[in-house]
Amino acid sequence: MRNVYDVLLERGFIEQTTHEKEIRELLEKEKISFYIGFDPTADSLHVGHFVTVMAMAHMQQAGHRPIALFGGGTAMIGDPTGKSDMRKMMTVETIDHNVECFKKQMSRFISFDDDKALMVNNADWLRDLNYIEFLRDIGVHFSVNRMLTFECYKQRLERGLTFLEFNYMLMQSYDFLELYRRYNCKLQLGGNDQWANILGGVELVRKLHGDQSFGMTFSLLTNSEGKKMGKTENGAVWLDPEKTSPYDFYQYWRNVGDADVKRCLSLLTFIPMDEIETITNVEGAAINTAKERLAFEVTKIVHGEEEAVKAQTAAKALFMGGAHGGSIPTTEMSQADFAEGMDILTLLQNTKLVPSRSEGRRLVTQGGVKLDGTAVTDPAAMITVDSFKENELLIQKGKKVFHKVIIA
Repeated sequence: MRNVYDVLLERGFIEQTTHEKEIRELLEKEKISFYIGFDPTADSLHVGHFVTVMAMAHMQQAGHRPIALFGGGTAMIGDPTGKSDMRKMMTVETIDHNVECFKKQMSRFISFDDDKALMVNNADWLRDLNYIEFLRDIGVHFSVNRMLTFECYKQRLERGLTFLEFNYMLMQSYDFLELYRRYNCKLQLGGNDQWANILGGVELVRKLHGDQSFGMTFSLLTNSEGKKMGKTENGAVWLDPEKTSPYDFYQYWRNVGDADVKRCLSLLTFIPMDEIETITNVEGAAINTAKERLAFEVTKIVHGEEEAVKAQTAAKALFMGGAHGGSIPTTEMSQADFAEGMDILTLLQNTKLVPSRSEGRRLVTQGGVKLDGTAVTDPAAMITVDSFKENELLIQKGKKVFHKVIIA
């Protein structure tokens, strides 16, 4: 079996390492425990998390043991990395609920049977810490001067960095120490924005145990212009089908830029690299075949093959002019809702296609809305029961977003 380090490198995951040669040798000679942390700031993982989840899956396939660390403790503080303002504080109940949601989702991607992987919550050791002891035992090993040289803190100093957030690096470093002590965890993985926090943990293990531990970061999911992927007009692209439908999820990947297809196939699917090279080394419209493959494969991993087939069928039906195939996002309403007519702006809001009436008005007047293929340009247009064909109405927003309304 190939060294998983080379697999991750070839597919474009690896951005930085603390000790490249030693990590490569370690992954070649031993089956190690490694961890990735996930702060439960929402009740679902999103596609930004999915890059690290796929890295975990590759590592597990190579025989290494993943530890999915959920931040039931660190989420109470908030990581200042990449944030312009302090994160909104969440209640313990919200955090614990989010952790349970993460656990269910993670089980779809990683096998936790027979001790092949672990789920751990840092609330187990962080929430009941004795602050004085923590400062004496852990805080003494961190230089404030050095911490302030890291970009994650430098960016916030001008706008204001709270002492609360300043503790985050110590807490994440302590996580690595605890996992090393409890499970002989030797490697921490994370997004490239976690480099400073990972370094803190690596150095803490070395200082307190004289043992070598390692860190490795992955590229963030960005497009060819360097902008973060995974955002739409309606917010993040979630892995929870209740927050982002399988159809919308499929369509997001189907519509990525031509220059981003190869990178997304490499990071977000298990398709062999030689096959990826073949299907992306094309010109013009031929790249659409690779985009369809990308959308299908990622949707299959996240939502299962049945939902991927439904989404693909729906997308093809719409492309061919059909309105009723597959798993198009659907809203069910009653005939009474349209008895006296519903204006188009209200309909767009009720189906969550626009966040506000002003946005809906702009969209309509610019010709961005169609009902069953016919453009609607009057913001005062009324939708009645007679507007429905066989109790269904297909709304098209722009070129790529479709939504079906059914009345009962």
